[in-house]
Amino acid sequence: MFSRILIANRGEVALRIIRAARELGVETVAVYSTADSESAHVRLADQSVCIGAPPAAESYLNIPRIISAAEVANVDAIHPGYGFLAENAHFAEVCRSCKIEFIGPSVESMNLLGDKVSCKRLARKHKVPVAPGSTGKIEDIDSARKVAQQIGYPVIVKAAAGGGGRGMRVAHNEVSLRSGLAQAMSEAEAAFGNATIYLEKFIEKARHIEVQVLGDQHGNLVHLFERDCTMQRRHQKLVEEAPCPIMNSDTRSELCKSAVRLCRAAKYYSAGTVEFLMNPRKKEFFLMEVNTRLQVEHPVTELITGIDIVKLQMKIAAGEKLGVTQRQIKPKGHAIELRINAEDPANNFTPNPGRIDLFDPPGGPGIRIDTHCHNGYRVPPNYDSMIAKLIAHAPTRDEAIATLRRALIEFRIDPIKTTIPLHADLMRNANFIKSTIDIHFIERLLEQKKRV
Repeated sequence: MFSRILIANRGEVALRIIRAARELGVETVAVYSTADSESAHVRLADQSVCIGAPPAAESYLNIPRIISAAEVANVDAIHPGYGFLAENAHFAEVCRSCKIEFIGPSVESMNLLGDKVSCKRLARKHKVPVAPGSTGKIEDIDSARKVAQQIGYPVIVKAAAGGGGRGMRVAHNEVSLRSGLAQAMSEAEAAFGNATIYLEKFIEKARHIEVQVLGDQHGNLVHLFERDCTMQRRHQKLVEEAPCPIMNSDTRSELCKSAVRLCRAAKYYSAGTVEFLMNPRKKEFFLMEVNTRLQVEHPVTELITGIDIVKLQMKIAAGEKLGVTQRQIKPKGHAIELRINAEDPANNFTPNPGRIDLFDPPGGPGIRIDTHCHNGYRVPPNYDSMIAKLIAHAPTRDEAIATLRRALIEFRIDPIKTTIPLHADLMRNANFIKSTIDIHFIERLLEQKKRV
């Protein structure tokens, strides 16, 4: 095991990694921007190093400064968390060239699976279902129009690199395809430095299902079953749960085996997530992408399986074997995670940074809180607006929902606006309770409220 690691991230995920490392007897080094100088991860790490100004490009995305901090602190490895540099293969390559282990997959696997075009090419080769669409990148409107005519509208234009809903546009006809193509390419270039896009059939009324995988450097690879991430707004997840409440055992088995098959073909190790869109009527699913990193929603999988994914990431990076077989992994109960964002749902989800005078999280049976916030904490305007994750685990889904309803009443964050009221409404929504939802459910719900 490593003796000291650097955490190239901030906020709640930095705290999550610190806690896992401490339980393994590993020292931690936190890096921070000047906006995060009073953040909890800076205080709780064994050592901390300021790496620059608040803009991410000058701090959390600045590879030379992070490597310099790692060399000065004399660390064995770097954990990237999620976001920022977590899926940057160049960063992983730089770490290892400096004799610092990157706590994540190989550069080859990251490149192969991180690019959606090459990932889907590999998927087709290994009989992992892929939605009809372009087999390579789209160069111009003529090639896009040709593919759209072959597969039929509606279609979705997607960036080949990156994720988070950026560089994506749905087109229902040639006019919207033309404008959507230009917008997606421009957005992809700005967000990921890569304007490559591809086209595929848009699945209406789809659900977003993902499979957590874990592999070691000795060829062992398992799945930790699926998560349902259908509750989202503008491709940003708001509610995640495990297992999927509408999936039968045959579909689950086929889905999870497909995810393992794809990752095995890529010689993948570390934690990763294979994301699918599912047509619930036909019980068919199609590969979306692979995230070659830890996911925000990993706690729901940890709670139903009893497996600490972050600890295993470190053990795998240190060369240890998984230590668990597929047969030993048996899910128990139901877990639901709510992302608490510093946003105002009543005002088009406008970011609401500022000082938190009162931070009073809920507790009690079945509740887990992952957060870096506290009384007096100032939410900076420079980064993602997520400030906490509220997770419930119970024997049944109905009990998990009831636990969250109770916890949301207890959860107080003042005076900034948060998504707590929205989640309180969602946990009482009849369609959510029955799980008769799709990926555009929240957007339709919010639009209905506007008209009332």
